[in-house]
Amino acid sequence: MSRKSSKNFNDSALHFHLMKAAFVVRDCLRPRREILKELDIKSGHLILDYGCGPGSYIAALADLVGPEGKIYALDSHALAIKAVERIIARNRLTNVDTIRSQSYTALPDNFLDRILFYDILHYPLKNAVEILSEFHRILKPDGLLSVRDHHLKRDKLIHKVTATGIFQLHSEGKSYCFSKVI
Repeated sequence: MSRKSSKNFNDSALHFHLMKAAFVVRDCLRPRREILKELDIKSGHLILDYGCGPGSYIAALADLVGPEGKIYALDSHALAIKAVERIIARNRLTNVDTIRSQSYTALPDNFLDRILFYDILHYPLKNAVEILSEFHRILKPDGLLSVRDHHLKRDKLIHKVTATGIFQLHSEGKSYCFSKVI
């Protein structure tokens, strides 16, 4: 498959629905709440799920932050936003907002406690520096950027996040957590 046809497939409805079906199986084998345990999410936290896809983490996150907290689910794909909006409606979630964007969030500076950046870093992102800069801008000084990507080896993942010099490795477990360099 050429790079151009691969990009078109990745943006297609078929790709989205195949990914969504795979995530259902994955989530049964490894519940998302288990992944989130190591992030020490507290009631009242403000969290961005960047590249939220079909919303695998949304219900668990909304429960963890409680009514005092807020989840922002961002994706560039219209079907992802629609899937999250269905989760919001079905579960009557009042603490989740959706954002459709490539990188800019329109959130205030130093606003978020946690950012989830899961299964995206392996893509050839043209705007990776822009995305990381946006994360740095919106993350609180004591906030954490949590990165997971099973397509990348540890050293490559860490390098992709820290190469700009604006994030440093904070901790690692099932995901890699990075803190802002201030």
